[in-house]
Amino acid sequence: MALRSSRRGDAPASGAVRRRRLPLRYLLPSLVLVALMAMLMLRGFVHSEILADYRVNTPAANDRVPQEVLKGGPVIDTRPGGGEGRDDVPERRLVLTFDDGPHPEWTPKILDVLKKHDAHAVFFITGTMASRYPDLVQRMVDEGHEIGLHTFNHPDLSLQSQRRIDWELSQNQLALAGAAGIRSSLFRPPYSSFADAMDNKSWPVTEYIGSKGYITIVNNTDSEDWRRPGVDEIIRKATPKGDKGAIVLMHDSGGDRSQTVAALDKFIPQMKDRKYEFENLTEALGAQSAHTKVTGLELWKGKAWVYAVQASERITGVLVVGLAVIGVLVFLRFGLMLLLSVVHARRVRRKGFRWGPRGPVTEPVSVLVPAYNEAKCIENTVRSLMASEHPIEVIVIDDGSSDGTARIVESLRLPNVRVVRQLNAGKPAALNRGIANARYNIIVMMDGDTVFEPSTVGELVQPFADPSVGAVAGNAKVGNKDSLIGAWQHIEYVMGFNLDRRMYDILRCMPTIPGAVGAFRRSALERVGGMSDDTLAEDTDITMAMHRDGWKVVYAENARAWTEAPESVQQLWSQRYRWSYGTMQAIWKHRRSIIEKGPSGRFGRVGMPLVSLFMVVAPLLAPLIDVFLLYGLIFGPTGKTIGAWLGVLAIQAICAAYAFRLDRERMTHLISLPLQQLLYRQLMYVVLLQSWITALTGGRLRWQKLRRTGVVGAAPGGSVPGAVPGQRAARGDERRPVG
Repeated sequence: MALRSSRRGDAPASGAVRRRRLPLRYLLPSLVLVALMAMLMLRGFVHSEILADYRVNTPAANDRVPQEVLKGGPVIDTRPGGGEGRDDVPERRLVLTFDDGPHPEWTPKILDVLKKHDAHAVFFITGTMASRYPDLVQRMVDEGHEIGLHTFNHPDLSLQSQRRIDWELSQNQLALAGAAGIRSSLFRPPYSSFADAMDNKSWPVTEYIGSKGYITIVNNTDSEDWRRPGVDEIIRKATPKGDKGAIVLMHDSGGDRSQTVAALDKFIPQMKDRKYEFENLTEALGAQSAHTKVTGLELWKGKAWVYAVQASERITGVLVVGLAVIGVLVFLRFGLMLLLSVVHARRVRRKGFRWGPRGPVTEPVSVLVPAYNEAKCIENTVRSLMASEHPIEVIVIDDGSSDGTARIVESLRLPNVRVVRQLNAGKPAALNRGIANARYNIIVMMDGDTVFEPSTVGELVQPFADPSVGAVAGNAKVGNKDSLIGAWQHIEYVMGFNLDRRMYDILRCMPTIPGAVGAFRRSALERVGGMSDDTLAEDTDITMAMHRDGWKVVYAENARAWTEAPESVQQLWSQRYRWSYGTMQAIWKHRRSIIEKGPSGRFGRVGMPLVSLFMVVAPLLAPLIDVFLLYGLIFGPTGKTIGAWLGVLAIQAICAAYAFRLDRERMTHLISLPLQQLLYRQLMYVVLLQSWITALTGGRLRWQKLRRTGVVGAAPGGSVPGAVPGQRAARGDERRPVG
């Protein structure tokens, strides 16, 4: 609950126009999200997951294909003034061609074999692979090989429009320019074969490509290495008859090419023994080089493209690592929660369990209720305390309310209820004021929008029978859980908060005593300096301070408090933003505990890493699960993606069901769990990201007052008493030390 009121600046002068600038904490998350999506889309694009077309046309008639093409050679020149089909590869000349690369594993090995045997070849590269491995394209050029285009995404061009064909060629050239600074006039269509396989569907494409200035290269010798028939069979298929020259088709990508590499290492020496030479296509034909140097804007566009692709590859790699990390953290947290919550439940529920060597704690306690503009809730809160089965005094600290909160409490004229007024100074100051006015050695703190069950205070103070306990966390529950957003928060409270507290109790590193229901030993509060306003999460701050001072902080599961959760997205955003940012502040404030000795060092080296991992890092990385879920649904293996997500959801459902069983809650609210995972968690991600941005940019978030409705009138199953004659009031002469 926020207490500090926000101050308004002076009103603008008459006629002045106020320009509203988008705060950096909003702008940066938006830019990060846009950049992340752009990188993922680019990654999907160059991995042929976006705009890829794997259709292959069926064979057609060839009556419209010129006979000189069908009966000609593998070099088809349909440029203006070209000779169409011809077979100009001289005898004892072999032009090795490799399709579909470059590949990071097989292309370097093929280049090594070619270099070893002083042979040149032509590599028909795809734009997707060239964009991802530009260094290999540059190596091809540096070592004297020739480059040809094989489209960007490897579609069957006979099924594409002219616009798509233009795009495939231009993107392929862009990737080549960025990788090696050149253009090429050689082109090989995907799924091409011999010249005599040209038909009425592919021929118009060949003509069109020729009109764009390209020479189409097919082949007249197919090694069929893509079948992986064995090294000897590849060599046999690649060997031309007699002394004929040939253009040999091989592959350096598209699968396991180990047989191709091994065959090449034997094939080249064998053919050289027969006086064959291995040359580039233009070398074999005695023609001008197919390469043209690229300069100016075209060169920089290509380099920018390759740089962007490389960045997307690296970022995606980081995201994959992040996904692995969050996967480990999620399952580690689930495992620890399930295991340690069982241990905790068995320990505190076993017959004869006692918190300490003393008997039940019966000493009266002081209940502090800090309140700022809680007129709609405060009567319900105070009246719920009047039904307490434990002797108490109630101190309502009015922190400069402007809605008559203090007058409402005073008008009730309830026994052992005092009102302390102060100017608006914030919740920590209000609590410190209450501590100074408290009569007893055990101090219970609650929010002004919360109601207690009659047994809550008694259950909350029992752990103080152990003299080493300095603070106790109660079981905060959502009172207004009938709405959808309330049900989502109810699941979060029962599973995410209370199950966590059981785990942290066993590990002795409870990170937060909830402001809605917590109890402290006065001496422990005094030793750590009381409540601090250094952070926006004073409850987390004081809890960490308790650990560092050597006190135990435990969880009392039966000390139930019912609080009013935010009922709108805006209010929820404000609350969680403050919680997230305040938690980061508290972790930073107590960072030196990591290197200290004694209890502080133990908490620093055990508690701080766990709190940081589970409460900050894990939620920050958790959106990656949903990002890759969305990516997989659109571009990846949809079935496996859905299966993986349902598996994670099933694990969460098991944890949630167990948490509900421990808290004796109805399982019906878990019906909304899938929707919570799809919608509610995303909001929490954005809130945490905004908190990170605020922290990194040095912003300071003010206290934000949440609007209350007073909908939580009483604890479930109970009623707010108008007056309780038998209420066990605490008297000043009952004050006794505890522990």
